[in-house]
Amino acid sequence: MRPLSHWPAEARPALLGVFTDIDDTLTTDGAITADALQALADLKVAGLHVIPITGRPAGWSEPFAATWPVDAIVAENGAVALLHGELNENGLQPLSKKRQQLSKIYQQDAATRTTNYARMQEVLAHIEREVPGARCATDSPGRETDIAIDHSEFTHLPQDAIDHAVRIMRAAGMNATVSSIHINGWYGAHNKLEGARWIVRELFGRDLDAEIDRWVYVGDSTNDQLMFEHFPHSVGVANIARFVPQLAHLPRYVTQGERGAGFAELAAHLLRGR
Repeated sequence: MRPLSHWPAEARPALLGVFTDIDDTLTTDGAITADALQALADLKVAGLHVIPITGRPAGWSEPFAATWPVDAIVAENGAVALLHGELNENGLQPLSKKRQQLSKIYQQDAATRTTNYARMQEVLAHIEREVPGARCATDSPGRETDIAIDHSEFTHLPQDAIDHAVRIMRAAGMNATVSSIHINGWYGAHNKLEGARWIVRELFGRDLDAEIDRWVYVGDSTNDQLMFEHFPHSVGVANIARFVPQLAHLPRYVTQGERGAGFAELAAHLLRGR
């Protein structure tokens, strides 16, 4: 990882937008700070798309999707998206004033989600029985397509317990990933990268892979490494240092600031000279 200051303006193409993790990337101690919120607004004013993509549930994400200056939020590791409008054959259309502010789209159909939800609750119960101290995340009531075990938000699980929970999920045929706060597990082919491809296709009718060198990804933990691997322009906020020993794929650049301050630093760097 090189310092963000080593990323010269002339080496950056005409950027289209920024994908960002939320927890411990945009947020600090569980809340978005004024500098990070202003950074989101500054990026949007500059004409860049901004799309947070998170392991957090759809229910938890709704108030932020409604109030932050972002194009959409992709939640539950790529399974669900919250939009300011409604998608139809003519693209994204504004919702009428009589309707809710946000609409929600899914990668899986309703029958698949129902079947998978029941299977996942069985795995969750297995983990809570077998892994000492393991409990579902407090945001679990808002989850529709995955399960989450809290390892660092309101409790602390040692690494061997985290690894044990991941093994149980994978043995049950689930995908499993570890964020800075949760262990997430789900059924389906989606992940953060597939979620990014999906939302670019749904919102803009374009192929992310064809323009991936015009997007930036910023994150902070092991569940971001697929994005670090695929995005030529990848950035870690400074608190990624905690996870570096566990990462097979590192971001290309790293900020000096941690969490929301690091995101604000990145936004300022991208906008300098635009």
